[in-house]
Amino acid sequence: MTPEERARLSAAAMWSSDAASKWVGLRLDDVGPGTARISLEVRGDHLNGHGICHGGVIFTLADSAFAFACNSHNKVAVAQHNSISYLSPGQLGETLVAEAVEVALSGRSGLTDVVVTGGDGRQVALFRGASRQISGTHFPEET
Repeated sequence: MTPEERARLSAAAMWSSDAASKWVGLRLDDVGPGTARISLEVRGDHLNGHGICHGGVIFTLADSAFAFACNSHNKVAVAQHNSISYLSPGQLGETLVAEAVEVALSGRSGLTDVVVTGGDGRQVALFRGASRQISGTHFPEET
């Protein structure tokens, strides 16, 4: 099995039971070994009291991209900690895209960066997540 096939099968297994990402309206656009791209069209129910996309929605978008990237090796990984910096607001009707790239994986610990961009290509947020692989896989695999 190629790393790309492993990443796609891991993502399919995760996506099938990811009710939260679907509820928010996220779309899993692409996944590869240590990478993921997820997008979201900002809806009215995503807006905060300032009329811009709620930071929690942007965090959810980035966090989901992080999760699919660090789980792409068919090893269950969870977040240890993460942080986000908001750079510009998301607007109603705009499509936000989160691109996750695993920058380090050593043993069971990983580090993944996510850049969230707006429809015009500007950076909306920068997210960094630390992951830890725990026991389990997303699908049975011959060794």
